[in-house]
Amino acid sequence: MKTLGGAAAIFGLVAAAPAVAETITIGVTPGPHAQILEQVKPIAAEKGLEIKIIEFSDYVVPNQALAAGDIQANSFQHQPYLDNQNADRNYGLVSIAKTVVFPLGIYSKKIKSLDEIKDGDSIAIPNDPTNGGRALLLLESRGLLTLRDGAGLKASPLDIESNPKHLRILELDAAQLPRSLDDTAASAVNTNYAVEAGLDPIKDPIAREAAESPYANIIAVREQDADKPWAKTLVEAYHDQKIKDYINDTYKGAIVVAW
Repeated sequence: MKTLGGAAAIFGLVAAAPAVAETITIGVTPGPHAQILEQVKPIAAEKGLEIKIIEFSDYVVPNQALAAGDIQANSFQHQPYLDNQNADRNYGLVSIAKTVVFPLGIYSKKIKSLDEIKDGDSIAIPNDPTNGGRALLLLESRGLLTLRDGAGLKASPLDIESNPKHLRILELDAAQLPRSLDDTAASAVNTNYAVEAGLDPIKDPIAREAAESPYANIIAVREQDADKPWAKTLVEAYHDQKIKDYINDTYKGAIVVAW
């Protein structure tokens, strides 16, 4: 009877102990993506999910790491970029939630309006297929060039049909674009890298993408993980009202909630 009582007491202690939290690692790019995830962490922890954040300095490695299983999720890219990566590299990654939209801006240290662009000026754009196309579409919408019919979201400089000012389109790594402003007439910079470089995405661009765009950022996971409980918990934590309020209060329209 004593042994039974001892076992029961031990069982009671075990039953009363909190469940061990599951831990996942999420890859992000520095700046707002990382900052927002830091706000998500305590909300997820309350739901039994511990989040570790690892920062990558470019747009290529986070998907490589995710496909290899080195991380469990990433939060840094929009859907067209993921679609392109899957098509090119057969990653088998899927989106489980929309996060935010970072309207692309054209910045300059030398001019205050695109009307001041001169013949032969250089304009830098991201060198990845989707963000490069995004920048070209923005330039086209401002009348600086014309793209061939059907070029779509993956337009490249090869798709330019009309370039009346003979602009030199320079394709650079997205993280390097803020530094290119010393050498170009203007550069198209993704909002996360603009913020990291101290640029104001509301006041500083001389042209800016509309918030209503197909470039909503996402949380990506491996296809086999999409329906796992931790994935559902992660989405619930990210889509919490506290995160929406944080984004609106902190970024004041420079970053737009997409859910």
